[in-house]
Amino acid sequence: MGIAPVDYIAVAFPGNKFSGAILPEIKRLIDAGTIRVLDLVILTKDEEGNVAAIEVSEASPELAASLSALGIEGKNLLGQDDFDDIGEALEPNSTCGLMVWENVWAADFAKSLRDADGILLGQGRIPAAFLEEIMAEGVA
Repeated sequence: MGIAPVDYIAVAFPGNKFSGAILPEIKRLIDAGTIRVLDLVILTKDEEGNVAAIEVSEASPELAASLSALGIEGKNLLGQDDFDDIGEALEPNSTCGLMVWENVWAADFAKSLRDADGILLGQGRIPAAFLEEIMAEGVA
């Protein structure tokens, strides 16, 4: 079986307010077989603008335990170029979570497209706020 579609996300937490509260939901998605986390990195940017990746061994015991429980594949898909790009966009005194995941739920569909010699011509994501606005206009 080939790999299912893969996505990434970078989420900023201004004021270094990353608490790990989102990790149980990621774990739920993993346990349900919806996604497989291929890589996950936490970045911090201090007041002086210095960016650093937090290693699991350097995280608080609670955060380290939550990250370890995710069973991250650790494919090292995220690297220094990604850290530099995201770090540049990150505001000082902020934290950012970078995650790459495989959409396991779509594996069979993706395989059927490949088996049918389908060629992907486009792919994207429509922001939820935009859809909500358009759908609300249609109801009026």
